Amino acid sequence: MNQHDTIGHTVDLDLAAASWQVRRQDGVSAQEEAQFQAWLALDAAHWQAYARMEGVWSGLGELHPTAVAQLARALPARKKPAFSLQRVATAALALCVLGAGWLGWDHYRQQPVFHQSFASARGEQLDVHLPDGSVMKLDTATRVEVTLYRQRREVRLPEGQVNFYVRADKARPFNVLTDSLRVTVVGTHFAVRNTHAGLGGEAVTVEEGRVRVAPLHVAAGNTGTVELTAGESVQANRAGALGTVDTRLAHGALLWREGRINFDNTPLAQAVAEFERYGDTRLLIKDPEVAAMRVNGSFDTRLAADFGSALPLVLPVQLRKQGGVTEIVAAGKPAK
Repeated sequence: MNQHDTIGHTVDLDLAAASWQVRRQDGVSAQEEAQFQAWLALDAAHWQAYARMEGVWSGLGELHPTAVAQLARALPARKKPAFSLQRVATAALALCVLGAGWLGWDHYRQQPVFHQSFASARGEQLDVHLPDGSVMKLDTATRVEVTLYRQRREVRLPEGQVNFYVRADKARPFNVLTDSLRVTVVGTHFAVRNTHAGLGGEAVTVEEGRVRVAPLHVAAGNTGTVELTAGESVQANRAGALGTVDTRLAHGALLWREGRINFDNTPLAQAVAEFERYGDTRLLIKDPEVAAMRVNGSFDTRLAADFGSALPLVLPVQLRKQGGVTEIVAAGKPAK
């Protein structure tokens, strides 16, 4: 028996099983029940076909109202019982086949065509070229997971910051997911930050094109969505609540690509922690008042030692070296 004959035989069995299912639902005589039992006994495949159709029949009560209406339209007048039974069986079988086909197609569409993780080491920046033509530039200590589907592209950013050059493809939107945000584009240049140290927090900055930023998890009072254009940025708290769109900080937020950090009224402790993302500064702050002092300016990420040496020139602090560590203390504070 070739493949075509096998398929035809299976359909015939399913139709027969569906016919028996409907007849027995309506009630059969003792003679008809004996015929049914004889039909089952002829072949184990009859049992299997009938079991399949029982599953279909039991699921009809859970069908969407549209499917129920389609099945009802397949029923002819009751004055033609034999024809009616065949039409009901055919309709039920068609719904089963169509449902299975849709599930199979949906499963096919949800399978990734590319999946890979990338990570940059501390102090390293890494360029990654994706199969769709997009390019990612990973900053220090950054991890991403890239999954490309047939109908969408997805990057998860659990830690770090990335600059994206997205290849335009209207049929496949590009999504970046942080802890709390979903960033969606078609084709543009933008950067996303999701760090738990240093300047910290989550932020999106657009260099070119248009980007939609929305909370990843919708919660009460947390449903706002913003669209950013070139030169705009927005920050979010850990719950995904978006702040005000900013045009002043966008340039500074992208300086990391040039190996620089920009501080704008940044607490000193936070500034030191940001440097720590790139390498060991050997700088220590114990005094809360010193930690709260504010720093401004642009600094080279590779010159943490120079950053520390410059602090007494711009802040009322002094440096004390002890055991390979430099403590930043308030100016005039006596040594212990």
